[in-house]
Amino acid sequence: MNIAILGGGESGVGAALLAKHKNQEVFLSEYGSIKDHYRQALQDHKVDFEESGHTIERLLKADLVVKSPGIPEKATVIQKLREADVRIVSEIEFAFKYTDAKIIAITGSNGKTTTTSLIYQLLKNGGYDVGLAGNIGHSWARQLVSDDHEYWVLELSSFQLDDVMEFSPDIAVVLNITADHLDRYGYDIGKYAEAKMKIAAQQKSFDHLIINQEDRLITDRLQNIKSSIHKVSNQHKKVLSKDGATSFEINLKGTHNIFNANCAVQVCEILGMSYESIQQGLSTFQAIEHRLEELPPVSGLRFINDSKATNIDAVQYALAAMDEEVIWIVGGVDKGNDYDTIRSLVDEKVNHVICLGLDNTKLIDAFGNDHVLTEAKSMKAAVEQAFELGKSGQVVLLSPACASFDLFKNYEDRGLQFKKEVERIRETAQS
Repeated sequence: MNIAILGGGESGVGAALLAKHKNQEVFLSEYGSIKDHYRQALQDHKVDFEESGHTIERLLKADLVVKSPGIPEKATVIQKLREADVRIVSEIEFAFKYTDAKIIAITGSNGKTTTTSLIYQLLKNGGYDVGLAGNIGHSWARQLVSDDHEYWVLELSSFQLDDVMEFSPDIAVVLNITADHLDRYGYDIGKYAEAKMKIAAQQKSFDHLIINQEDRLITDRLQNIKSSIHKVSNQHKKVLSKDGATSFEINLKGTHNIFNANCAVQVCEILGMSYESIQQGLSTFQAIEHRLEELPPVSGLRFINDSKATNIDAVQYALAAMDEEVIWIVGGVDKGNDYDTIRSLVDEKVNHVICLGLDNTKLIDAFGNDHVLTEAKSMKAAVEQAFELGKSGQVVLLSPACASFDLFKNYEDRGLQFKKEVERIRETAQS
């Protein structure tokens, strides 16, 4: 089969490597430039590719096109492929064909990362051979090149679900659907909801769908679902077994995390995990302060405290978890960071960079030419800049990639100051 890949980022390169691994004829096309580490991976695996533009004639000859989630339907190249009736699928759809694993897939406007990570940890602690992929870390396709598992837990965004056709998880979880990414869906929340619900569209009668029973955008779209539906209330004050007879203790704070944990418990019950094993897993899952800690939004602008992210790997995880446009607060005492390793994620996710440190030279050199960038010498100034720049539907992410000792006592002090300044902004906005 002649396979074309659109997009030279994580999902596109992952799909290209998997296609090559499966001895398919593969060609990758990137409209912009391919980052050095991705280009090297393609060259190492002898994948044919182009950048700085698409050769439409060559793409039209493909039997199948795998599209990266960041490419919108309105893109010229997509429209031309549609007109020629070329089959287009997502990286998730493509990877699905190359595994016989049981799949647990999670989507929703909020809470995906926590719920996905919790389910993954519960299964891993329970002795399951399980992998973690999707909107977290390396792409699913790329991981399948070297390692498969008996179970995969996938965090999926609407963009990743847009072009699935036969993808059918054994267990699907839809946490919630709220206004998000509406510019991608013609400002129609119904279309956005339909994209989310594709997670269950191809499920069979023996599969399972776990939903938020209070979310009408979900419950109004169950008519054609064939799988067994499990309704979970977001009003529970405790984490309970499906029959309500057993309660579990968790370390997570907030009613939203009680709901997330209830969904995770339902997954484990479906898989036959004992209550004892579930409780052990819940007890070890910590909501670490300063690690992707979500704060209450201000005027529709989300704030996430990830002060503990003092290296590039941690920032990569944080940025990969973001669905919204990001205002990224970064900086401090550099520890030899190679920002090239996250450049593609920054290009994809970040709307504005706020450099928070006494010496921001390396960050300015790394991102100043390609991103709107400002500097701040205090947390107060950084949060004020973020609030002034931000708008509803975006997220302010404090994920510094650096040590804190130039302006703060430690990362805890940095995170606490962030939370204090966000609270001050909230009080001012409400007054």
